[in-house]
Amino acid sequence: MRPFLALTLNGFREARRNRVTVVVGAFAFGLLVASTLLTNLSVSTFDRVLTDVGIGVMSIVLVLLAVFLSSGMLSREIERKTLFLIVSKPISRGLFLTARFAGNMLTLGVLLVAMGLLFFGQIALYGTVFTQAQLVAIFMLFFELLVLSSIGFAMSSFSSQMVSATVTIGAYFAGHLGGDIYEMSRKADSPLLQWVGKGVYYALPNLSRLNYRVQATYELPTPFSELAPSMLYAVAYAAVMIGIAVILFSRRDFK
Repeated sequence: MRPFLALTLNGFREARRNRVTVVVGAFAFGLLVASTLLTNLSVSTFDRVLTDVGIGVMSIVLVLLAVFLSSGMLSREIERKTLFLIVSKPISRGLFLTARFAGNMLTLGVLLVAMGLLFFGQIALYGTVFTQAQLVAIFMLFFELLVLSSIGFAMSSFSSQMVSATVTIGAYFAGHLGGDIYEMSRKADSPLLQWVGKGVYYALPNLSRLNYRVQATYELPTPFSELAPSMLYAVAYAAVMIGIAVILFSRRDFK
């Protein structure tokens, strides 16, 4: 357990030194500029636009960072030769990969909390309403990042950083269009297309079920009974992806 925690914290410190401060500062600057522009809107739409812009910017910044970190972390370890130094010790490749994944999620989680505090501080500054739907949307964003990061790690366990980043970004967009893919395949005349469409739908991550930004914008409450299956789905999908990553990474030949 101690090696796992040490590797996790080491990954977190490395990411924090390089990117966290810059990302938080950029987010704060962007949010302040956007809020200044929003003051020209009418009072009736101000709350919704502030929520939409704030959580939307948060989502874009963190998704890009998740793709960058998950697709490049293993590649950088290999390029710097630090991976060979670590695995020469009594530490398995599977432990190394899962610890790096945990450090990656710790980094994203800390960033998400920092951005959330900044967002709610902005809401308090303008005297707008704090809602449960906003909190749910930010909370569920973590599970979306969990799924995306697991895909990035699975890809980077056997491919280059560029390929991993491209596939992960593709999975992000396809994951939000999974419902449309299913409906299109269901209406197809060919049974083969229907089966292929269903197969693609179930293989891709269903990220739309983790997206509660619309509910936050329109202040629609979501019961926990609806959130729990979505959280379990995200954890199960990520566990499968990390399991695949561990198998591929353990068999990878670095010569």
